Amino acid sequence: MNHEIQDERYHVADEAIYDAFFLLLKEKELDKITVSDVIKKAGIVRSTFYNHYENIPDLVTAIEDKTIHDIFSLMETFHPKNDRDMCKKYFLTICEYTRTNPFLANLLRNPRGDAFFEKAITMLHRYVTKATQRTTPVRHSREEYSYMIASTIGSTIGVLHKWSREDFRVPAETIADILTQSFISGMLPFML
Repeated sequence: MNHEIQDERYHVADEAIYDAFFLLLKEKELDKITVSDVIKKAGIVRSTFYNHYENIPDLVTAIEDKTIHDIFSLMETFHPKNDRDMCKKYFLTICEYTRTNPFLANLLRNPRGDAFFEKAITMLHRYVTKATQRTTPVRHSREEYSYMIASTIGSTIGVLHKWSREDFRVPAETIADILTQSFISGMLPFML
């Protein structure tokens, strides 16, 4: 029982640190955020922060890893079919995640050649390889199919980049419609 309480407390503190960091990203540039800023915003003591993370770069690495995990978890739930409503729901979920994750939105808005994009590209490569192995394309080679998946991912990132650079002014539903139409008229016929 005591171990469960400790795990829950650790998780609650971790979420408070993440939430504080996300709020700070809306106020400051990433390289201007300090441990003092995070603990003040999270309402925790310094030792609690250091029980979780060594420093801000360590926190950023953890947030990068969590963001990549979340994105790939979302990607794994997508089982494309010729169903516009299902596709739109999936792309709307991606849009909402992007809009509510200031770290990801900040990276999309101001891409840098940092570790996050290197990790994300590596994960995307693994995803494309895995998706290609799971499917037997009818009219195209596996290689052509893998390039089409990569193209779809790239265009989705491009749309999310533009949307975040424009401060999410267009409703998420509209962006999801655009991504859905692109997928249904581009990738889906290629798969069939």
